Amino acid sequence: MPELPEVETIRRQLAPHVEAKRLREVEIRDPRWTQPLAADQLANAVSARRLDKLSRRGKYLIWEFGGDVFLLVHLRMTGTLLLDPAGEVAHTRVVFHFDDGRRVAFVDPRRFGTGELAVGTAARDEFLDRRLGVEPFDEAFTTEHMRTLARGSRTPIKAFLLDQRKLAGVGNIYADEALFRARVHPLREAGRLDARQWAALRDGILTVLQAGLDAKGASIDDFRHPDGVRGGFQNEFSVHRREGLPCPACGSPVRKLRAAGRGTYVCERCQIKPRQPRQAVTRSSSLPSRSATLSS
Repeated sequence: MPELPEVETIRRQLAPHVEAKRLREVEIRDPRWTQPLAADQLANAVSARRLDKLSRRGKYLIWEFGGDVFLLVHLRMTGTLLLDPAGEVAHTRVVFHFDDGRRVAFVDPRRFGTGELAVGTAARDEFLDRRLGVEPFDEAFTTEHMRTLARGSRTPIKAFLLDQRKLAGVGNIYADEALFRARVHPLREAGRLDARQWAALRDGILTVLQAGLDAKGASIDDFRHPDGVRGGFQNEFSVHRREGLPCPACGSPVRKLRAAGRGTYVCERCQIKPRQPRQAVTRSSSLPSRSATLSS
């Protein structure tokens, strides 16, 4: 799934070609892209409007049109946006046609991507605020903020990081890489991390996200830049997708496990596995209970 670095890479590359341009029409080939809103309602709301700015929050790409109209695009698992693709591209769900002749195609083999309409800044902010927590590169992303959010939580830290309502933009790839850099096991309870671990994890998150941006994203399956070029961060992974390969820090084989329902990669020498809680001792039914012994 495209995460913050991939979505931001698309935004940076696409913006110079479409900002300040007028959108002639939106050709929505798959009406599921706009559900529950009807496809023609969304198309009519944004067509013939000038695209003032292309911005991002979390994994959402925000098309800011004149008249306080916003299109909130989520790529989900396999979506990408291609600028002026040559010929007909398979799995094209939406095509944006601009007045200057440029085209942007939303290509999505799995068809999970979405386009949401928000009219007015209040509607946009309400939509995003309900779904997204702090941005990692904002000043509000502090060790204390994250530690406060996690206080008392028994949720595994991997699942905690993937919760977009707490931290916007981090997904499976960057969570694995950040946890490795912080030497925190993905199954450790979020509420049990101490201040030192949270500080290391915050730094790890910022480090891997910046590395992802510098490499223009990670292309494992479907992600491409608007010009069709692949990202490069997959060549810099320390643990993600490296099951059985040596850990770059200690040489132990990287292990794959399940955390938060996702394939998760870890070095259990560098990232010490948390102790399992002791199971209550079950008394054998063949032995008499203490009360029965006393009564006899």
